[in-house]
Amino acid sequence: MIRLSLIIATYNRAAQLVDTLRSVVAQEADPATWECVVVDNNSQDDTAARFAAFAAAHPGFRLRRVFEPRQGLSHARNRGIAESCGELIAIIDDDERIVPGFIGSYIAFFDARPDASVAGGPIVAEYPSGRPVWMSRWTERPIANPMDFGREVRPFPADRIPGGGNMAFRRSVVDRFGAFDPALGRTGKRLIGGEETDFFDRLRRGGERIWYVPGAVMHHIIPPEKLADAYFRRLCYNIGVSQRLQAGEKGRRSLRLREACKWLVTFALLFTMRPAQGRQLLRMRREIGRGVFSREE
Repeated sequence: MIRLSLIIATYNRAAQLVDTLRSVVAQEADPATWECVVVDNNSQDDTAARFAAFAAAHPGFRLRRVFEPRQGLSHARNRGIAESCGELIAIIDDDERIVPGFIGSYIAFFDARPDASVAGGPIVAEYPSGRPVWMSRWTERPIANPMDFGREVRPFPADRIPGGGNMAFRRSVVDRFGAFDPALGRTGKRLIGGEETDFFDRLRRGGERIWYVPGAVMHHIIPPEKLADAYFRRLCYNIGVSQRLQAGEKGRRSLRLREACKWLVTFALLFTMRPAQGRQLLRMRREIGRGVFSREE
C-alpha cells in the first residue's frame, strides 16, 4: 500500500535530477509504502532518457515520470499531485539530496499526529564551490533558504513557512484549500515565486498548524552560477515582483510600507556586518524594492 507520494518537478536538469534520485532510492522506508513521481515540465534536454535508464536500473522502486507541457513550477507540482496515489504527499526539488530517513520521518510524524495535516523539515545549504564571503544569514535566505528549528517536533515559527523543496501534507489539504496557484511560481527561467507563500497562507487562514519535522532533512545544493552577482540581482528583483503580484491591488500600499520599514532594518544591520556582507545586503534590498515598485506582470 502506497502511503506517501514523493513529487519532484524538473526542468532541463537531467544530471541534477539523477543525483537527487540517488538519494531517493537510498531511503530506509519500505519501498512498497511510497512512490516517486517525477514531473517533466517540458524539458528540452535528455531528462526522459536519463530517467528511463535510472528507473530501469532500480526496478525495486516505484519510480514514475509524467510529462506536463504547461510551463511553470505550479503546473508541474499540481500535475504531480493529480497523478500521485498516496494519502500523504511530499515535495522536493531536482537540485537537492534527502537523507535516508526523510520519507520514513514524514510517515512516522503523520501517523503519530492524526490531527496534523502539513509539515516541513530542515534545509541544509551546501556550496560545492565554497560559501561566498559576501553571504550573511539575510542574503543566504533567498538563495538557499536554510532552516533549522531544533531537534524536536514543534510548530513552525509564525514568520516562516516550509521551504518549497521540503514540504509534506495530507491529500485532504489540497481537497479543502486547493493546490498551487499557476499564476505564481517559476516558469522556465523566470524567477517569479510566491506560490508556496500563497499556499501556506491559505492553510493558516483555514486554521491549519504547520509542523516542523526534524528528521526530514534536505540538503540544498547551490551551484556556482547561483552565486553570481547577475543571478542574485535578478532573483531579488523577482522576489519583489512576486510579493507585489501576491499582494494584489488592495495590498500594495501595505506592502510598500513594509518595504520602507525593511530599509530601516537594513541600515541598522549594516553596523553588524563586514563590508562585503553589507554591500550585498544593500543590493538585495534595492533589487527587491525595484520589484515591489515595478509594473511588471
